[in-house]
Amino acid sequence: MIVVTGATGNAGRELVRVLAAAGEPVTATSRNISDAEVPDGVRAVRADLTDAESLRPVFDGADALFLQNGGASLSLLSPSDLLDAAKAGGVGRVVLLSSQGVATRPESESHGGLARAVEDAVRESGLEWTILRPGGFHSNAFAWVEPVRAHRTVAAPFGDVGLPTVDPADIAEVAAVALREDGHVGAVYELTGPAPTTPRERAEAIGAALGEPVRFTEQSRDEARAQMLVFMPEPVVDTTLAILGDPTPAELRVSPDVERVLGRTPRPFANWARRHVAAFRG
Repeated sequence: MIVVTGATGNAGRELVRVLAAAGEPVTATSRNISDAEVPDGVRAVRADLTDAESLRPVFDGADALFLQNGGASLSLLSPSDLLDAAKAGGVGRVVLLSSQGVATRPESESHGGLARAVEDAVRESGLEWTILRPGGFHSNAFAWVEPVRAHRTVAAPFGDVGLPTVDPADIAEVAAVALREDGHVGAVYELTGPAPTTPRERAEAIGAALGEPVRFTEQSRDEARAQMLVFMPEPVVDTTLAILGDPTPAELRVSPDVERVLGRTPRPFANWARRHVAAFRG
């Protein structure tokens, strides 16, 4: 059995779907998950990633674990306790969804330091491990749903700075391979899309999927910062803006790792937009 944490998130939800379609027994867990959110035959269990004790029943009978690094809850997470609980339940292999920022922003506590601590715990756990380090997700464009629905507009900073964002479905497929197949133990995979795209180009791709134009408005850094501070801590906002506006060469690099693992090129943003166009219709 494979346990998927963060099973209602963009990558976790896709991974549950991929594993279930392959006939794997799956336990899907998140704080508020329900049976309605998982495919038939998948066991849905509510548990808190920051509370190892709540996860002990989830791990009983499991042999593999997909672990999200905790996102905003990283500072509350005790990864060694969580991994000890997984081992006690029978887990022998873990695939960690980490962050590209571990390598590209090591000075940032929000993007590098905390994620590195989780990676270190995984490496020291005694389990077979694989680490996935994606950059930005295509699905970050879900933040534009409401203005696209209401006005067919998108507002974002740094309209002409491109980044090779990755499709959560590709992350899920790479994770499924690492969970189910040998040959990936001890690997660290950097996951990107096939080419950089700018916010302006992503807005155009959503418009193409809708069949009508979406107007792009460029925000200033200060405008974007004020908007992001409503729902993100200040250190996270400042590092995120640095990545979006002044990416490092490593953050601009298109990684070959998705193609190496899956034997095909990563899905472009336009493909993601077409698959999720219903979310943007108003």
